[in-house]
Amino acid sequence: MINWKNVEAADYAVPAGRSMDDLVRELSRALADPDPLVRDGEPYGVLATWIARGTIEPSRRLELGDEMAARLTDPRTEARTFAPLVLGMLVEAGDFKTGWVDAFARWYPAERDLRGHDDTLGWLHAVAHGADLLAGFGLHPEVAPTRMLDLAAARLTEPTDHVYDQLEDDRLARAIARVLTRADLSERDAVGWLDAIADRFGSDRVSTPVPAHLSNCLRTLRLLYVLADRGVRPTSEHEAEPLPHREAVKSALAAALDRIVKR
Repeated sequence: MINWKNVEAADYAVPAGRSMDDLVRELSRALADPDPLVRDGEPYGVLATWIARGTIEPSRRLELGDEMAARLTDPRTEARTFAPLVLGMLVEAGDFKTGWVDAFARWYPAERDLRGHDDTLGWLHAVAHGADLLAGFGLHPEVAPTRMLDLAAARLTEPTDHVYDQLEDDRLARAIARVLTRADLSERDAVGWLDAIADRFGSDRVSTPVPAHLSNCLRTLRLLYVLADRGVRPTSEHEAEPLPHREAVKSALAAALDRIVKR
């Protein structure tokens, strides 16, 4: 086993005497390890750095993406929920396959374990990690932004008993806002995805307490309204980017929220 802490300390130099295939396989296994100190520790940083620096050759990165796309069907929550993080690294580095988008679209709204953190497994963050990848795909020129907006709506309307408790609503709202910065979105497409949400929740007649999925949706849309008004920062180091259809999005969000809370 490689001591990844030593690799990190050596400015991520590739260890001598080991093939890159073997190293990537070991890193891939680590990113699905049930021990959070392994899964979310030095191997994560090494893999992210090697992908960003181009240390791993393109063909092997594509193979790694295929592994992560397949891992979205893994029976273990921790394996599924860390796969989007690796796919996000690859997409940011310029790697892409349409099959990754298809696998993500099947997994994201269907994921049932929405816990942000578990005392034994550590961070899981299916919604948040998925949101980050949704933004990555939603900004990719080969992905229709409407597909990612519709996928966000599907995640928000899927029933669950879990109330987001680790800023998942924040991450998802920011991901949607980033997709909404696409210059090629028409005004209709920028707001049309909200129809499914308003129709789903506006027709409900549910007594209190408020269902978890409805609470999750309301809090996500409220933050999205703020981001639509103020713009969204890709990272904390960047200036906020405006939404091209800012006023239309704000108006559609206000109408959807009003319809939902008056149901």
